[in-house]
Amino acid sequence: MCLGLPGRVLEIVDAEKRIGRVDVFGTPRLVHLGLLDDAAPGDWVLVQTGFAVEKIDEATARETAQLLEELGAAFEQELAPVVEAEAEP
Repeated sequence: MCLGLPGRVLEIVDAEKRIGRVDVFGTPRLVHLGLLDDAAPGDWVLVQTGFAVEKIDEATARETAQLLEELGAAFEQELAPVVEAEAEP
């Protein structure tokens, strides 16, 4: 299963190779933009394994980020008893 993370294109680092710097959850990452002909700074994209695979709008990006944060919180909550049991001497 591949998970697409929303990110905003900050800049084009190498126009010839179509490499851009994309902010993904506050972390700038180098992402290949070659699958998207018109990706430019300011655009929101879905990033999978280092490739921007789809342009999305800001509302979709924020909705996706919120869903991923909720899933992460639920996962942590589910694991809490296991972590506590392992921490006990």
